[in-house]
Amino acid sequence: MFEIERKFLVSGSFLPFAVSSSRIVQGYICSARGRTVRVRIRGEKGYLTIKGPSDEAGVSRYEFEREIPLADAEELLKLCEPGVIDKVRYLVPVGHHTWEVDVFHGDNEGLVVAEVELRSPDEPFERPEWLGREVTGDRRYYNSMLTKQPFSIWPEKENQQASTPV
Repeated sequence: MFEIERKFLVSGSFLPFAVSSSRIVQGYICSARGRTVRVRIRGEKGYLTIKGPSDEAGVSRYEFEREIPLADAEELLKLCEPGVIDKVRYLVPVGHHTWEVDVFHGDNEGLVVAEVELRSPDEPFERPEWLGREVTGDRRYYNSMLTKQPFSIWPEKENQQASTPV
């Protein structure tokens, strides 16, 4: 299955529009360029995800995901490369789409990113007023990169541009 998504920074308050939230902790067994193997715990469920390389625009890539027992996910997290993603994901319906807004914690504290999944790269979507600058295809914002180069160590001028209120 191919995943098609666009990614944006958040520049306003989205919380009044959120319909649910869940904590996500994830690590990477492999985070090589062009392929990642991710272990995720979301709430009380575990997942194993394999992703292929992104297209040139960073909008589309192959994704294989399966739910696994929580105990297995906890054990697999121990095998992961250094660095962990800790975030709360909010679901925010806007028009015909549901945005996933991730508020990062730990080493990525202060980073807030919104993603929308699309059926095609050119599918139109409603831009909510709280949406900021698009960062689709910017590798710095890939979760796998945030484990290696966390937001907290980005140069200060980038921190000020990327950090946004919840």
